[in-house]
Amino acid sequence: MAQYEYVGNLHIHTRRSDGGGTTSEIVKAARRVGLDFIGLNDHSYLTALHLEEEGYHAGVLVLVGSEIGTRFHHYLAYNIKDQIDDERLSPQQVIDAVAAQGGFGFIAHPFERGMPFMEGGIAYTWNDWSVQGFTGICIWNFSSRWKENVRSFWSALFHLLFKTYTLKGPSTRTLSTWDQRCLDERIVAIGGSDAHGLPVGKGLIRFTPLTYDYLLNTINTHVVLNTPLEGDSIGDKGLVYRSLKEGSCFLAHDGLAPSRGFRFTFRKDGDRRSVGMGGEAEFGHGLLEVLLPHHGLIRVIRNGALYKMGYGRELAVRAYEKGVYRVEVMRKTVICGLRPWIFSNPIYLR
Repeated sequence: MAQYEYVGNLHIHTRRSDGGGTTSEIVKAARRVGLDFIGLNDHSYLTALHLEEEGYHAGVLVLVGSEIGTRFHHYLAYNIKDQIDDERLSPQQVIDAVAAQGGFGFIAHPFERGMPFMEGGIAYTWNDWSVQGFTGICIWNFSSRWKENVRSFWSALFHLLFKTYTLKGPSTRTLSTWDQRCLDERIVAIGGSDAHGLPVGKGLIRFTPLTYDYLLNTINTHVVLNTPLEGDSIGDKGLVYRSLKEGSCFLAHDGLAPSRGFRFTFRKDGDRRSVGMGGEAEFGHGLLEVLLPHHGLIRVIRNGALYKMGYGRELAVRAYEKGVYRVEVMRKTVICGLRPWIFSNPIYLR
């Protein structure tokens, strides 16, 4: 069956909340870096939903969601019709309120540590893990991971100059939490930039350290569809949302190297059909296959532990046990050696 891949950047803020650019300016940046869609998640306590901006703009599909939450428990909601009151609701009530509108959502930057320099280390963490009914977790947030490295002026300068190569991957705590939840349920992973595009400085000396042009080419989410997008905003929005809800997607640091063409599938012995990312199948002996657009160190993870590893553009691994299988890929760089690049959604072999 033919597959169609589209690349988007999620968790973007505009001037409607605490971002530095308009939707039009962000769309232009998205076009410059070659994105197919973007997801706007302005803060719910700062603005109403601006659904009138949803749809195609200059060939880029704009999806309008919300980042619900104030001090803790930030939730990236999509496909909602009305803004959620996050002042009085518990985390579970927020998740339920989004679902009641036919929406879905992802826990945002659950274990971020904040920026010790300038922001006093304030972190907007997710603390209530008794919650149920959420679609998934944003396991890799560029802005959160970048800020954690900034501990002084000189540290900020270094990590600004080498931001592409010094970026850390998802935290061990985030990955272990995701892996543990996946043992009993299907939890989708996405990535996001958390782009704000804000200038810093004093007086006449001002600059934007992390521009939209840069951030929209960092941690992207790639959806893999069985049918192509056709330019119809309503229908295409439904296709992208279905892929995100089902986990037929992967996330990658595209600024490190373009990741279009990555695939992870499972084919049971004697079966012509394959199972892709986010898919679930009854276990039987078979072959896990990984394909890359460029060379990388491929790690196949089963139930949170390393199962098999290899270097190259492809890897085929026999599966002899039930489990939740996913893939991590490291990309070799001249400056900093192996750096985190691609994270797949799991294939569930029950």
